[in-house]
Amino acid sequence: MATYGYARVSTTDQDLTIQQEALKRAGCTVIRFEKATGTKLEGRRELTTLLDFLTTGDVLVITRLDRLARSMDDLTTIVRQLEQKGVELRATEQPIDTSSPAGKAFFQMLGVFAEFETNLRKERQLEGIAAAKAKGVYKGRKPSIDPAVVKQLAAEGVGPSEIAKRMGVARSSVYRFLE
Repeated sequence: MATYGYARVSTTDQDLTIQQEALKRAGCTVIRFEKATGTKLEGRRELTTLLDFLTTGDVLVITRLDRLARSMDDLTTIVRQLEQKGVELRATEQPIDTSSPAGKAFFQMLGVFAEFETNLRKERQLEGIAAAKAKGVYKGRKPSIDPAVVKQLAAEGVGPSEIAKRMGVARSSVYRFLE
């Protein structure tokens, strides 16, 4: 039986130190960490490696549930994997311990709140963008492709794949401007 830690922050400018120290104090012998969004499981190599590596009797420790996932679907998927392997999940800052019925219930309640928080944040962001657009302040990101260059190259007989390669963009972006 071993105790493993997992730490995550969403952006590259955030610091993992506080989580790593808490996981060390919790007795984690190995700590995997990454800077990636918690709203999806794809692209989280360290978590995937850890989930593949854990075996019966091991314990996975996180600081808070939202460090593991931000949706109930993803949390349920992760916990189901852990349960199938006989691995317990614990959190240092929340009374989560999936080895007990009360711990499982608390885990599920916190998961619902984490997903709710994510949905509220998305809603506020969309409201802010709509308000900025109404004021004429927000125009979206600047185009990464110059339509005139695409059309010029096409007029010279350069194919869409070659145009995309020269401009460093996806071929689908070139086709959008050629339609």
